[in-house]
Amino acid sequence: MCQREAVSLQRGMNFELRDHHSVILMSVRPNAPYADRLEDDGTTLIYEGHDVPRSPQNPSPKAVDQQAHTPSESLTQNGLFHRAAQLFKSGEREPERVRVYEKIKQGIWSYNGIFHLVDSWRESSEGRQVFKFKLVAVEGEEDFSSPFPFQSKPRRIIPTWVKLEVWKRDGGKCTMCGSERDLHFDHIIPWSRGGSSSTPDNIQLLCGKHNLQKHDKIE
Repeated sequence: MCQREAVSLQRGMNFELRDHHSVILMSVRPNAPYADRLEDDGTTLIYEGHDVPRSPQNPSPKAVDQQAHTPSESLTQNGLFHRAAQLFKSGEREPERVRVYEKIKQGIWSYNGIFHLVDSWRESSEGRQVFKFKLVAVEGEEDFSSPFPFQSKPRRIIPTWVKLEVWKRDGGKCTMCGSERDLHFDHIIPWSRGGSSSTPDNIQLLCGKHNLQKHDKIE
């Protein structure tokens, strides 16, 4: 993911890194630091905002409210994403395009594709206020130089448990060439043609080269 984004991703929320898109890192694993969750049969991500950095002044970040502003009054990552979501809701801008990467196990990240940021709010959680962001998975839209389509196509992401099963079954290698680099979770029968995302039987690991060659072909 760092190679694709051409930057070292040191934090989970990254507003408009380049090419007019943002990047977030998510996880729905047990004991993940934030309460991210998938809804609507895997088409919607509810992403939790991030805590203030740990410091001598804030030794327990989980005990204080998540902040929209820094002490110098500039916007935090929470504040930047929140402002973009609210401007979209008010019709003042297009939805922010967000690339989402998911940590499925230690040292293994999965690319979950493009999402649109469509809403945000604050809610109470364990005695403090946290940000929540609603993002909807959309089909394609990887070319950020292209204008927004008239109507975006919704997309269902592959469940985490399916990815883990496929990774184990395929040995963490491309099923066509054995490469262990730039791996993608590929639908054998494309989702756009009725292929399932909810079973390991329809998912395989492909390297970037073979995933691009396959595209929407049924092999």
